[in-house]
Amino acid sequence: MKTEERFSNRVEDYIKYRPHYPDAVYTYLYENNFLTPQSVIADVGCGTGISSELLLKHGHKVLGIEPNKNMLDAAAIYLNKYDGFIPKTGNAENTGLPDASIDLVICAQAFHWFDREKAKIEFKRILKPGGKVLLIWNDRRTNSTDFLKVYEDFLQMFGIDYKNVDHKNVQNKKTFENFYGGEFTEMSFENSQALDLNGLKGRVLSSSYMPNESHPDFEFMVYCLKKIFQRYQVNEKVNIDYDTKLYIGHLN
Repeated sequence: MKTEERFSNRVEDYIKYRPHYPDAVYTYLYENNFLTPQSVIADVGCGTGISSELLLKHGHKVLGIEPNKNMLDAAAIYLNKYDGFIPKTGNAENTGLPDASIDLVICAQAFHWFDREKAKIEFKRILKPGGKVLLIWNDRRTNSTDFLKVYEDFLQMFGIDYKNVDHKNVQNKKTFENFYGGEFTEMSFENSQALDLNGLKGRVLSSSYMPNESHPDFEFMVYCLKKIFQRYQVNEKVNIDYDTKLYIGHLN
């Protein structure tokens, strides 16, 4: 399956059950002059618009770049209450944006899908002088609670290509130093989701590496997930905790 097609049948679950980003992220970017009220932002790999909304609700203009038509169409519907969202078909290697037109490129949960060398060339082309690139992930904690330990085992057991597509494969200092061509700033913020059983199932199905309804393992996977939920729920909810990681800098 092509990378840009991986999420085509998971759009609804992605919108409903993927974690959002804490407002502390925006506060940090604004207070440390990574953003101004006039900043024009390209959200590359914008998906269904979760990351774009973090900026749109503060009045920014955001160009949402996404190769998957289903996800981009969903983003346009999801974000239609914001005047500043402009959806555009494209990808990290070919955004279709004009030269020197962007103050900040953001890539949320997307950088690990890119051809990094080609993306760097493209980002340098579209960024204004002094423009920056922000990479951001919600890193799910895997061992801070008993539930999260078992949940990680569950994903390892049923994931089709979980280890191959894990963003943590590229989330290391050497990769970022090579991409930025030098120094970058790193920050982390706490984030969390409280999910009922339907929410937990939707969160699982929003991941491209997990079996969907047509897979022979699907029914057994859902059975196991229900058992895990029943064991660890408190007041019919379980918590998935994240560290929202930011990496930001100039491209040299």
